[in-house]
Amino acid sequence: MQPAAWNLYALLCLCACKPGDSLSEKAVSRPRRSPDEDGKKCAYTFLIPQQKITGPICASATGPEPDLERVTRMDIADVREVLSKQRREIETLQLVVDVDGNMVSEMKLLRKESRNMNSRVTQLYMQLLHEIIRKRDNALELAQLESRVLNVTADMLRLAARYKELEVRFAALAATVNNQSVLIMTLEEQCLRTYGRHDPPVVPPLVQVVPENIPLNHHFTNEIQRNHNRAFPRGSRVDALPTNSPLGFPPPPPVNLSSEGPFRDCYQARQAGHGISGMYLLKADDSDRLIQAWCEQGLDNGGWTVLQRRRDGSVNFFRNWENYKKGFGNIDGEYWLGLENIYNLAKQGDYRLLVELEDWVGKKVYAEYSSFHLESENESYRLRLGTYQGNAGDSFGVHNGKQFTTLDRDKDVFSGNCAHFHKGGWWYNACGQTNLNGVWYSGGVYRSKFQDGIFWAEYGGGFYSMKAVRMMLRPID
Repeated sequence: MQPAAWNLYALLCLCACKPGDSLSEKAVSRPRRSPDEDGKKCAYTFLIPQQKITGPICASATGPEPDLERVTRMDIADVREVLSKQRREIETLQLVVDVDGNMVSEMKLLRKESRNMNSRVTQLYMQLLHEIIRKRDNALELAQLESRVLNVTADMLRLAARYKELEVRFAALAATVNNQSVLIMTLEEQCLRTYGRHDPPVVPPLVQVVPENIPLNHHFTNEIQRNHNRAFPRGSRVDALPTNSPLGFPPPPPVNLSSEGPFRDCYQARQAGHGISGMYLLKADDSDRLIQAWCEQGLDNGGWTVLQRRRDGSVNFFRNWENYKKGFGNIDGEYWLGLENIYNLAKQGDYRLLVELEDWVGKKVYAEYSSFHLESENESYRLRLGTYQGNAGDSFGVHNGKQFTTLDRDKDVFSGNCAHFHKGGWWYNACGQTNLNGVWYSGGVYRSKFQDGIFWAEYGGGFYSMKAVRMMLRPID
């Protein structure tokens, strides 16, 4: 085709275009026309150079073929709407997935809790089953115990019936023994009347030592302590009143009670700065028992633990073994510290013993022993003394090595019971030269069938009862 023909063909195609067709992608863009020009058939004007047409011109009635690959704004808007719709659907699906995930997690937790609950229920069931079995066993044991109780009750009833029978037989035997005792006494009297023989009763020998100068108080007496029932319990109360003498002696000075302690003995209390005599709380080594004792701090630099004191007859010293073992009396008056307490105190170390005696004219004498201790109760608190020094005479030495004797436990070497004749408890020999736990007689020389006063044979003899006595203990310096 000639160039002129091509130019004509292009002009016809452009004139056939509608105003809405777009050739911006393939042709040169020109400014938009005004609205008045929209009714014209061509929106663009092409200048075709004039050429001479030398051949036929062909024109197509159908127009140009559509460009399938061209993307319009409508397509982009549709795509964007589709994408927006898909995005909303994706967000909806994401929410659904999140909700489903939470539900799955909750289901897992519920399943786990369900398994734990099943395990707990199983455990409780086993415990309940065990408890039921145990209660059944307890019921069986209770039934067995009830059966045993019934059997024991029946046995007790049989024993009670047997005991009544034995009581009846015992009463009959006792009546027979009484009748025989009366018969024996009658026969003894007949024998005495028939043969005229009567052996004198066995009595302890009297003390033969009689000092040349007896401290008399110008008269003899047999007046003893007035009230034997005033035996105080061991250890006095802090607010207890001092013991008054039955004979009208003035009461002792006010009592000093130390709130400190406990101390192992009064010597330790003295070393701790307590220089006033009074009641102190003691606790011996290897002993868990507290002891309340009187500490004498004004005699020979102090530190003396008072084991025994007699001064007014306010306490009865005629006691049994248990009383002498534990102690009795009033700490601010007459008292006995107790054999067990004396044993525990004296075994702590080396101790010496001081015996202080006062007669009825106010004279004081003493007997001191270089060592003192007791053996245990298994040996009946056997006495161990050292050497003597003093001005009262050694009346305690003959009692060295002897066991303690009371009315209910005879450990002396006499055929009878010395505690019965001397009315007290002591380390009797047969029976001895001193009896500091005897009867408190007023006035010194006393009249009695037996030597049962508070005597020290080397000072006053056996029938002179001391006015005041103290036994004290202190460690050896």
